[in-house]
Amino acid sequence: MKVQATTDDIPETGPSGLHLPKTVLSTALDRIIEFFGEFASWLWTLLMLLIVYQVVQRYAFGKGSIMLEEMQWHLYAVGFLLGMAVTEIRERHVRIDVLAEMMPQRVRIWIELFGIAVLLLTFVAVMLWFAWPFVQSSYQLHEVSAAPDGLPYRWALKSFIITAFVLLGLAGLSRLSRVIAALRS
Repeated sequence: MKVQATTDDIPETGPSGLHLPKTVLSTALDRIIEFFGEFASWLWTLLMLLIVYQVVQRYAFGKGSIMLEEMQWHLYAVGFLLGMAVTEIRERHVRIDVLAEMMPQRVRIWIELFGIAVLLLTFVAVMLWFAWPFVQSSYQLHEVSAAPDGLPYRWALKSFIITAFVLLGLAGLSRLSRVIAALRS
């Protein structure tokens, strides 16, 4: 895999304070992740409207719906899962850089490389390893909600676990390509 910085991009400084140049790979992967992030951002609007509708139905008309309540949980879960990768590429995830802030830039980049390659990508691989049979089993069993008026196709919700961790893995590869480009410059 050839990783090199694009010529039209100046090294970018994110909230971590690292100067990481964008690469062709990172730009392409970030576009894919941003697409799913935009989709997830619209889910929050839909979720809010659904909650308002459910509250009006319950308190104004005395009607409740288990299906709508489950839909709220599902939309929240999907929005959260799809948002994980976006937080990685935008560096909006939780970081504790108390000691790293005092280290030279090059050392911090090596720490970033270790964190992505050994911790993040390994975690993603383990999650995908265990998520696949979990979703597959749900699909094969035609799993549905246990509630009498609940939603069918529980496997569809669970499949977003795989989608989310694939996207998080792509975000890790995007960041890794930028870290490698920074180490080469």
